[in-house]
Amino acid sequence: MAFAWISSKTFTNLPSSTTSSSAIHSLYPWKLCKFNRNPSRRGANCSSCKCGLSSTGDLKFVLHDALDLVGLSTTHARAARVGFCSQIEKLSDIERETSITVNKGVDLGRAALHIAAEDDSLISHSSVPLPVDDFIERLNSLSMGYCSHYGSSFRSTPENFLDCLERYLYVNKGFRRTNARNQIEQRALYLNSVLTHRSGSVSMLSLIYSEILKMLRMWDVLNFDVEIFFPDGSHSSPRGYYRKQTSKDSDNSHIMTSQSLLVEILKDLKNAFWPFQLDNSISPFARAAQAAQCFTGFNDSEESALGLASAKAARHRMQRGVWTSVRFGDMRRALSACERLILLGTDPKELRDYGVLLYHCGFYEESLQYLKFYQVTKQSGATNDLEEDAVNKLIIRLNLILMEEGWSRQADIKKGTLFKNSEPW
Repeated sequence: MAFAWISSKTFTNLPSSTTSSSAIHSLYPWKLCKFNRNPSRRGANCSSCKCGLSSTGDLKFVLHDALDLVGLSTTHARAARVGFCSQIEKLSDIERETSITVNKGVDLGRAALHIAAEDDSLISHSSVPLPVDDFIERLNSLSMGYCSHYGSSFRSTPENFLDCLERYLYVNKGFRRTNARNQIEQRALYLNSVLTHRSGSVSMLSLIYSEILKMLRMWDVLNFDVEIFFPDGSHSSPRGYYRKQTSKDSDNSHIMTSQSLLVEILKDLKNAFWPFQLDNSISPFARAAQAAQCFTGFNDSEESALGLASAKAARHRMQRGVWTSVRFGDMRRALSACERLILLGTDPKELRDYGVLLYHCGFYEESLQYLKFYQVTKQSGATNDLEEDAVNKLIIRLNLILMEEGWSRQADIKKGTLFKNSEPW
């Protein structure tokens, strides 16, 4: 499925889809926090995650309300989003820059499982939520298993301990890294699947590695400081790194902090399920903007026939109600990843990316609001001229659409793609 041509007025006063979910619905629509000019140092505001009903004019997220409108229950998806927000609201300025191996405020494993639970609900429409607590127990059992297999390593040198831990994780337990940049390997992006199949992205393996270290530290069997090396290459796996002095502010780009790991997890999902997959040499936004601007692209002289065909095919899929295809993304999960990245509040560009997706879904008013908000909050000097030009063109087009006399999407609501309840499988 894909989205309908629905205005914000259509679902502003949307009732709960089920009586049992009324408590969760009271937390919606989400109210966006203000982006700081220095986003990496911004603390999370609890009101951005657990707010009451937003006042008129506040930006709202679209995905869950749009699905509710067509009768698809989002009870479990909303509950998972609330669970995710209950974790990220603990991200103070200090916690955001704290190594994942010493962080005590945010339960990264639980946050990752809430991400998986929401996306599972969005695509499966199951009446049973993902058993988050069961997978937490499975994650904790890895730490207990290490103690039973390599208990003697706690009395050895830090280097020997790390060798034993990596042997346990990558040899005894068989965890391995996979390249999850395409939808075929989507299970590598979700913690529950990685714990089951032992194959995951580098961010998922880093999370599992860090959770084992965190549990060992909580049990007072680890008495030295360890960081996790996040590899740049496409084949290396995360490794432990012994540090002689405790350091909360990581000045090494290879060392993962709580915030940077969550961002990596969500960006992996956004990139994997982005509906416009061709030409990875440009950003996801640029690919979506090419499709939005009549397939002219950013450089007409170098634009290939394959690129034109791909952009046209992507737009056709959206218009006929196809949510996803094997190699061309999944709009539901791309939107949910964007919404969670916006809640993290680390990069104003996430507002822009979310806005262009809303444009393709036909939510023109909301798209315009997010693109304008991006222009207000973006960092000067950190933008691409071609992409900024695309933002300006999109805003001009959206203003023309919304200003057109007699424009009404209400009359076309039953023709919208969200009402085409057809799955590609």
